[in-house]
Amino acid sequence: MLLNFKQSGLDQKNAKTVFLIHGLFGSLENLNVIARALETNFHVINVDLRNHGRSFKSDDMDYQFMAQDIINLIDHLGLESVTLIGHSMGGKVAMQVAMLEEQKVDKLVVLDIAPVAYHPRHDSIIAALNQVSLHEPTSRSEADKVMAEKINELGVRQFLLKSLAKNDLGKLEWRFNLSVIEKNYSKIISNIDTPRTCLCDTLFIKGNNSDYILPEHKNAIVSAFSKARAKVIQGAGHWLHAEKPDAVNRSIIDFIQ
Repeated sequence: MLLNFKQSGLDQKNAKTVFLIHGLFGSLENLNVIARALETNFHVINVDLRNHGRSFKSDDMDYQFMAQDIINLIDHLGLESVTLIGHSMGGKVAMQVAMLEEQKVDKLVVLDIAPVAYHPRHDSIIAALNQVSLHEPTSRSEADKVMAEKINELGVRQFLLKSLAKNDLGKLEWRFNLSVIEKNYSKIISNIDTPRTCLCDTLFIKGNNSDYILPEHKNAIVSAFSKARAKVIQGAGHWLHAEKPDAVNRSIIDFIQ
């Protein structure tokens, strides 16, 4: 099955193609701020990863499966090579694609994630999402009140609420497949498979206020991506593209053009 995707910008026959890959609990709309900056000079594809947005649901969810979904879409569109830009979990998916099919990756941009395993950090979010499902709210504002009991950050709640939509019966439900994500959460926070060193041109962009890329991750990054460069966005956290879009977009364009 193919991922749900949206194309924008120039025709793929006349421009380089850039894939934008969202993070956990996200959807293809999440990186629109980057898409808009690239559309003038690139063929841009935003994707919904499996179990997210309008893409298919599956009980299988790890980085090998998610990376193969991207590769299948690249092949379906008849593209020889593309630039991959991924945020958080999407960054790991992009890195896994490069490990599996390096020849298909022209350049790689990884937003605020490293090729390492992470400790669990979404327990309160998963609990809040499950509470919303049990509560069966009739509006997003009602769902927000339920989540506020476990999630203090308004910005995080607003991000999650973007994926709350009416189903065919008119009831609000999460577009992402929460039960499968929860079941496979240990795989999502695990490292990608890095059997070798990838030689593709790679840029890691970190928000200076984020703890997702730390100094102790440098060896893992260089070991997996020997041509890796780094850019730090001042005044930004993990959601760097939303907090400092101009700086992030400028860094991306300077690297991929």
